Amino acid sequence: MKRFVIITVGKTHSGKTTFARTLELKLHNSVVIDQDNHAEFINTYYKNLRPKRGPNTIKYAVTQTIVNHAVNQTDFHLILCNSNRARQGRLHLLNYFQDQGFTRILVHFNLPDHVLEERVAKSQRSTNVFRNASSFVEVLMKQQADSQHADMAAPENEADHFFVIQNSDEVENVIQNIVSIVQNI
Repeated sequence: MKRFVIITVGKTHSGKTTFARTLELKLHNSVVIDQDNHAEFINTYYKNLRPKRGPNTIKYAVTQTIVNHAVNQTDFHLILCNSNRARQGRLHLLNYFQDQGFTRILVHFNLPDHVLEERVAKSQRSTNVFRNASSFVEVLMKQQADSQHADMAAPENEADHFFVIQNSDEVENVIQNIVSIVQNI
C-alpha cells in the first residue's frame, strides 16, 4: 500500500490544526500527529523533565517515538501538524519519510500577518503548550522576527506535492485535492 505524509508549515494560528483535523476525517486510514498535544502532555505531567533552556528535547523525543511507531507499526497515512518552519529540520523530515517510502505532501499556510494578529488577539486556545512564552501574541511576534533568518525560508519544491494556503477560503479545495491524490494512487 502506498502511504502518504502530509506536513504542515506555518505560523501559529494559521489554521494548521483545524486543517489537519478536517483532513483526518476525510482521508481514510490517516492519523494526525500534533506536537502541541505532546507539549501539553509533558507540561501537565512531566514539567520537571523539560530542559530549562535550549531545544525542548523531551517534546521532540516524544514526537519522534510516536512518528516511529506510526511509520513502523501501522499502515496509516500521517498528517504532521507542526509549524515546520525551519528549512533544515523540514528537509530532514522530508528525507526521512522519503527513505521510508512515503509520498510527501507539503501544505504551506502563508496567511498575512494581520490575519494572524487578529486571530491570536481573540484566541481562546490553552497556553499549556508553552515552555517559555506567556501568550500566543508573544509566539507570533517571535515567529515574525524569526522570519528574517535564512533557515526560515518558505518551502518550495521540497516534496512530491506542494500546496499554499493564503486564506481560509482555500482550505477545502486543498483538502479535496489531497484526498484525490491519495485515492488515485
